[in-house]
Amino acid sequence: MPRNIEWLILFFVLGFAVLGSSYYLHSSKNSETPDSQSQSEKDFLDFVSQKKELPSTGEDVSLVAVGDISYSRGVERIVKKQKDINYPFLKIRDYLKNADIVFGNLETPITKGREISDFEMVFRSNPGTEQALKEAGFSVLSLANNHTPNFGEQGLSEEAAKPAYIETKGIKLAFLGYNDTDVVPASYEASEARAGTAFMRLEKMSKVVRKTKQETNFVIVSMHSGTEYAAKPNNSQINFAHSAIDAGADLVIGHHPHVVQTMEKYKGKLIFYSLGNFVFDQPQRQATKEGLVIKVYFAKNGISKVALLPVVMKVLAQPEAASGDEKEKILQRLNFAFDKRRTYYFDSDQANYQKSSEATIYLETPVEENSNNHITVDPF
Repeated sequence: MPRNIEWLILFFVLGFAVLGSSYYLHSSKNSETPDSQSQSEKDFLDFVSQKKELPSTGEDVSLVAVGDISYSRGVERIVKKQKDINYPFLKIRDYLKNADIVFGNLETPITKGREISDFEMVFRSNPGTEQALKEAGFSVLSLANNHTPNFGEQGLSEEAAKPAYIETKGIKLAFLGYNDTDVVPASYEASEARAGTAFMRLEKMSKVVRKTKQETNFVIVSMHSGTEYAAKPNNSQINFAHSAIDAGADLVIGHHPHVVQTMEKYKGKLIFYSLGNFVFDQPQRQATKEGLVIKVYFAKNGISKVALLPVVMKVLAQPEAASGDEKEKILQRLNFAFDKRRTYYFDSDQANYQKSSEATIYLETPVEENSNNHITVDPF
């Protein structure tokens, strides 16, 4: 692999998920009479009809962001046991593929090497991991973390602190990733003579963000920072996130604590201090088996809303949507007020659509307050 410096990698996804709800609606209309429909089906069809009558506001670009991802240690072994490199994403990939862009924090370099034992703090993923990530829908991955340089410069390419750009539907997004100085050795910092990651130097970061903002519609900053397993961000996280937004960032996403932390709205912009784990081998405590997936909608004039999907690994390294009390408990960790929107999901056990609610943050004032503009559906 190239020996240039790297903090993010781009994978280009060559397809889109086919939504089962389209087939369901088509077949329902042709095979069932109104009398044979269940009440939940009638509610769902009424819900979709109301949504279709809403005025169009143009195409948004949707970004799904997830927490920490590792294909090392126990994850590597369960993937081998299942004989399926795609195993971690089987219960969540439909949701990921429904977004235009998918972002996550990859906690491992992808390179050949020895097997990593449980509880080792040096990580490595086998070549081929990148294909599983691509197949799951990922398009941007941050490598600015404390495990990317575990095997030296192997697996590192491109240039640290250089933005990665993605443009879709006429909207251009830039991604920047940074690593805190207190979570890694000083030798992990990138320089002109050495591959590594971009450190959280406020002055340097602010300069890059300001320059990048002139070249794109939106700037997303990722930070690998914080105290592991702590419920709240520390001063380093807060100061860095605030400085990034002051410099022009539109969204700040945090990783590293391995648990979901509080979030903040600062100068009209959202900061998610830690999304927790997404695919990881930390089953020792409940909080490290849980995480948060955010779905951010970018319009031409700004971020319009963010939908929140709590997830849990009920089995090792395989996240799925959380429900009931578990879902609410994860949301409570954010310490933030949400709107609740009506949504539906397909219950395969009941072979029918079930009504649910989803926590959503609206950043734009609706055209008519308390109107049907809040009615949206997120197929999952």
